[in-house]
Amino acid sequence: MRIRIVFSAALAALGLMFLLPVAAHAHGDTVKVVVTGQREGHVTADVTWENDGDAVEEAVAATVNAVSVDGSHTMGPWRLVRDTAAAPAGWTTAEALPPGSWKVSVDVGFPSLGHGDLEVAVPVVDPAPVTPTPVASAPAPVPSAAAPVASSASASAPAASSAQGTTEPAADTEGYAVWWTTAGVAVTAVAGAAVGLLLRRRRRVRLDRLN
Repeated sequence: MRIRIVFSAALAALGLMFLLPVAAHAHGDTVKVVVTGQREGHVTADVTWENDGDAVEEAVAATVNAVSVDGSHTMGPWRLVRDTAAAPAGWTTAEALPPGSWKVSVDVGFPSLGHGDLEVAVPVVDPAPVTPTPVASAPAPVPSAAAPVASSASASAPAASSAQGTTEPAADTEGYAVWWTTAGVAVTAVAGAAVGLLLRRRRRVRLDRLN
């Protein structure tokens, strides 16, 4: 009984040993690398199994090299990292190419061999326009209280002078009125006294005639 159990386990282990390579080669023995371009200078590429086109789910060991079109500058080697902003097959670089035209090549060594290349143009990004900071305008001068006071004082000066000009004749008129009133009373008193004396004289004359 024990022998059967040990023999069955050995067969199962042997079967797994043969099945693992079969599963590993189910996608094929090469990967397809398609350099898709760049995003803000970062090289982008799709890595799939060449046999069925499935995305490579395993870790990918790959190097990225770039040479300027005129051959004067080289960038890399950089490694590919998974591009979380793209499809499952998307990969990119953490480094970014400077503006210009570049011949980019990607070489994959694991989990299988693969190669891809493309000429990539990285445009010059204009800096964001700087919005001028609004300058606070100087506050309008507040008229001081002295100006209205001065104007009112200057305005009141003619008014006072005009008032004085009008009151002085009024005072003279009142003086004339008092003088004429006094003169009238005096004339009336004198006239009254004269009439009284005249009446007394006539009375005396009558009395003298009667006597």
